[in-house]
Amino acid sequence: MKIKLIFLCILGLANSAVAQDNYDVDLIAGSLKNRANACIRINETVVDMRAPENVMQTVKKAITVFNENGEDEARLVLHYDKNTSIKSIKGEVYNSVGKPISKFTQHDFSDISVADGFSLFIDSRIKHYLPNVNQYPYTVVYYYEIRNKQNLGIPRWRPKPADDVSVEQSSYTFISKPTDEVRIKTLNYKGAPEVVTDEKQKKMIWRAGNLLAVKSEPYNPDPETYLTSVQIAPTQFTYYNYKGSYQNWEELGKWVYNNLIKQRNTLSPETIAMVKNLVKDEKTDKDKAKKIYQYLQSKTRYISVQIGIGGIQPIAASEVDRLGYGDCKALVNYMQSLLKAADVDSYYCVVEAGSQKKSMDPKFADMSQGNHIILCLPLKNDTTWLECTSQKIPFGFLGDFTDDRVVFACTPEGGKLLRTPKLSAQSNLQVRKANLKINQDGTLSGDMSTVFSGAQYDNHESIISKPIAEQHKALKSSYNIDNINFEKVVYTQEKTSDPKITEVLQVNIGHYATINGDKLYLQPNAFNIARTIPEVKTRALPVYINRGYTDEDTISYQLPDQVSTNFILPNDKIFKNDFGFYEAKVSFVGNKITYSRKIRINDGTFPAEKYAEFSKFMNEVNTADHLKLVLSLKK
Repeated sequence: MKIKLIFLCILGLANSAVAQDNYDVDLIAGSLKNRANACIRINETVVDMRAPENVMQTVKKAITVFNENGEDEARLVLHYDKNTSIKSIKGEVYNSVGKPISKFTQHDFSDISVADGFSLFIDSRIKHYLPNVNQYPYTVVYYYEIRNKQNLGIPRWRPKPADDVSVEQSSYTFISKPTDEVRIKTLNYKGAPEVVTDEKQKKMIWRAGNLLAVKSEPYNPDPETYLTSVQIAPTQFTYYNYKGSYQNWEELGKWVYNNLIKQRNTLSPETIAMVKNLVKDEKTDKDKAKKIYQYLQSKTRYISVQIGIGGIQPIAASEVDRLGYGDCKALVNYMQSLLKAADVDSYYCVVEAGSQKKSMDPKFADMSQGNHIILCLPLKNDTTWLECTSQKIPFGFLGDFTDDRVVFACTPEGGKLLRTPKLSAQSNLQVRKANLKINQDGTLSGDMSTVFSGAQYDNHESIISKPIAEQHKALKSSYNIDNINFEKVVYTQEKTSDPKITEVLQVNIGHYATINGDKLYLQPNAFNIARTIPEVKTRALPVYINRGYTDEDTISYQLPDQVSTNFILPNDKIFKNDFGFYEAKVSFVGNKITYSRKIRINDGTFPAEKYAEFSKFMNEVNTADHLKLVLSLKK
């Protein structure tokens, strides 16, 4: 009887194991297939911090791909370097009914350098794999183990990677010694983790499941603000044989300054003498800094140099001085060293760069935040910021790559959180004036001048250095009008801390105005049509407008002689709400029609229920922008 009972128990366990690993797509709940291009069947991540210099990450992950739009979720990309080693990788691919069709190991992965064509001496590499399957749906299962010789950066858990991905079950287990101190940041996680502690280890487990795919919403906030995540930062850490501890930004900043920067800002006596001579006639610290910045831009160029302590320590200032190149860390450190020679203080600042604004979390310090370095000059009543990787950017102008966000300054006194200047809706300005003539066949010709400033300066700066043929190609794409040609293209720059680009064009647009019988049809807004945005019946997320702007257009049309000047002017259009302001007018004097348009879109975060108002506003603007005038021709 006992033998029979044991046999039945074993059989039950076996059946349970088989059921657990059954990847038949029909077993996925219908709700998890809805709107999903892929479904994470299971994702089990275990991070075992055995010691500060020995952190093991073990992962089992199964992903069902429903169609080609879900392929990215089937892709596995693993980074490794001198501090991170991939101990093992293996996996299987299953067809739609859960039958295995292939297996793979580490030897089947592509192994490539992270070098991007601008990098030197890089020691970071990538292993990459994507199943070669062309029949959907299919499931790929990965098993891999990674060893990190550091615990300054602990892998983060985010169970749902994208809107179009559903999740059956996901778990994250963090194991440490009971005496290890860690700080934990959880976002959008209900409840508390499971905690199991004994005399040898403390185990914390977070779980999530039945996460549905959702339709992406336009103007959504940064996913990091609403997706579930867990982030862990140990108080005591080891990184490339460096040891330290921190619990806040102040302590982390002091460690970065003392260990990564302090010993790497020495310049030769000859270079120091050169700097002092360079600025000897300058009266203020800001004037000295501007002179040195111009020297930096003329002497150096940006090349990524990912060497040193895991790529987070700059190469020595003396090396940049000798070689004439460096990455963002190196060039900021070099500029800081040059300023120091002129007795001008500055801060080495870590920032999360990109057109999407992302700030350091004031309540949670860790080294995983930030991907770029800039320089801050804390001048009295005139704080100035410098982007040191560009040979073209004006002194004191950051642009939309790093504007309006909280950054982490590393100083001898410790870390400080500062905010970079904001490019406001009022300063992100485009002002266009055009004087055009309508010929008898409807062709437009004339001159147009447009001034770009703020973020709009940023958007157009790259076109200036292009060859003329490339400029014409870019302009045709930008203006996107049938039969448009540019007979003259001239750009000028005003490279101040509030820079401007002036674009002067001589344009010709064949048959722009349509002639039909005794009528001439003219769309006066030729160059700046606002896009519509989709209507959403039920909005879940707040409305986020990352960056505001202001456009002002004034276009005058000289009418041909055969056009009757006796016509009714359309009504002015004015719309205004929390999202912005729009005004369009048409006026008529003599034989000339003048169209004026102004729109301002405000940046910010707005309640989800306001989206309908925003959609209505933008769609009304689009309709107004398509205004057509119907003019009578003289008989």
